Amino acid sequence: MNKKKIINDPVYGFINIPSEIVFDLISHPYFQRLRYIKQLGMTHLVYPGALHTRFHHALGAMHLMGLAIEILRSKGHEINKEEEEAATIAILLHDIGHGPFSHALEYSLVNGIKHEDISMLIMEKLNAEFGGRLTPAIDIFKGKYHKTFLAQLVSGQLDLDRMDYLNRDSFFTGVSEGVISFDRIIKMFNVLDDNLVIEEKGIYSIENFLISRRLMYWQVYLHKTVIAGEMVLVKILKRAKELAVRGEALFATPALQHFLINDVTETSFFSEEIHLSMFVQLDDQDIFASIKVWCDHPDRILAQLCKMLTNRNLYKVEITNDAPDENRVAVLKENTAEFLKLNNDEVSYFVFTDVIRNRAYDAGNSNINILLKNNIIIDIAKASDLSNLESLDKTVKKHILCYPRII
Repeated sequence: MNKKKIINDPVYGFINIPSEIVFDLISHPYFQRLRYIKQLGMTHLVYPGALHTRFHHALGAMHLMGLAIEILRSKGHEINKEEEEAATIAILLHDIGHGPFSHALEYSLVNGIKHEDISMLIMEKLNAEFGGRLTPAIDIFKGKYHKTFLAQLVSGQLDLDRMDYLNRDSFFTGVSEGVISFDRIIKMFNVLDDNLVIEEKGIYSIENFLISRRLMYWQVYLHKTVIAGEMVLVKILKRAKELAVRGEALFATPALQHFLINDVTETSFFSEEIHLSMFVQLDDQDIFASIKVWCDHPDRILAQLCKMLTNRNLYKVEITNDAPDENRVAVLKENTAEFLKLNNDEVSYFVFTDVIRNRAYDAGNSNINILLKNNIIIDIAKASDLSNLESLDKTVKKHILCYPRII
């Protein structure tokens, strides 16, 4: 069977599948499931084009890895065929542990279990299936491989994951502020003392990359309507789980039913195989099919929340620098409880506060280093003459207040 396939990608054009093992990994059910998981969860509620999947993104990141390795080789850095294949597999599988609406899921059904850890678990399962051929890729993914720069291409401040998702998300949302010069940045890649650096000529492209990332967070990922959609979903799953644990009958696919009925802790997820085998069957379709049915559920809270999501009648969301006034929150709760005839516990599904955070650049975590012409390296925040670049290294924390539009 010919496994040297070409995929037509809307962002980069034609993408080559570089080897037989990469073809076999893409064909595996664990990876194919990513076709049915949207990259941006609820973002299509604001930007209708944002329906691209994690499958798209993984292939795009793989393509960028091929370009990066080609550039580094052309600058005299030795990367053998095995290392190229391992780095390609590591970036291809970096997001394989994502579930449907991953961040909402981490809030409710797989409480506190990070998708990176699930990715690692799935990679180890695949490694057993493929006779240990993924071991070098796993070492790169874990940052244990002796060539540090390969791990930095997979996970770092300027990794190919970020480069693809910014580029792809801006393409599908139509938000031009997210457009980055990915090809220019990759051409400026170099390695010094085993670390990934950017040649001085690329400094303006990196400035643009960091500012674009910040803008995309506020304009797309943390847009208040996107937050409203995600919060409704979080509350739906929380209520459904509450009912399921009580023993109430709920329509759900077997995979979703498993996580509704069982309290899956981090320890049990990684020690009992049943949880992973159910997790890899979950995708967006499980969640949305259930939500459509739950619109007619006898539980008033669950039915109301599901109707809010399906009809796009979402929470009103206020984003502020300071915590919302407690008296105002109390009044909103009182009015909502009276209007919807809810008790104190029930009203928390409709009126609540939370916190969101955005940090465009974490200088303490694998810096973006600029290689000056005299072979000295300097952090981008120091090298840049943009006065606001250092401020991107600060975590911006904002408060959100959610309540129904009817109030």
